[in-house]
Amino acid sequence: MNKISLNLFLFFIIISGHMQSQDQLPFKSIPQYPDNYKSGNIIQRMIQGLGYRYYWATEGLTDKDLKYRPSNKAMSSFETLEHIYGLAETINNTSLKKVNYRPYRDAPENFESIRRETLNHLQLAANRFSDLSYDEISDNEIIFETNDIKTVFPLWNLINGQISDAIYHTGQIVSFRRTTGNPMKKGVNVFIGKTK
Repeated sequence: MNKISLNLFLFFIIISGHMQSQDQLPFKSIPQYPDNYKSGNIIQRMIQGLGYRYYWATEGLTDKDLKYRPSNKAMSSFETLEHIYGLAETINNTSLKKVNYRPYRDAPENFESIRRETLNHLQLAANRFSDLSYDEISDNEIIFETNDIKTVFPLWNLINGQISDAIYHTGQIVSFRRTTGNPMKKGVNVFIGKTK
């Protein structure tokens, strides 16, 4: 009986720890800023700003929000989140110096997975760029491969491309959810990076 009780106790501790780690997504707030302006830190801060905006733009979305489409030809909120996921994956792959295959491979299929994986991609990329000098990031490139044809772009394109585009589309999610009657939580302060 004692052995069974001990095993059950350990099982519940492991399960509760696993559930807690799933509930703790990155970017509920923006971390303290770095003490220098190295190239990697600037990119890191842009990614952190995106992550914070995305976290709160997607917090508490409902099925009604996800299905919202401003016009027949426009992407729905869910389709916009799929697009942001692809941008976040490219940001992360660039930090890893990995190829971005097109069409996408193994994209998540439900909202919770898309949200979690998008935030995790951004967190991993932000951590990798942290405190890197210009020389340390100068060989990072965005690499796409479609049908065995590689296309390479400099890291600059990540700033005006994927990072900026993801911020733009995150703003759309904020607007869309306001239209459906489910505005973003009050107290989100993108300037400070904290939420009241």
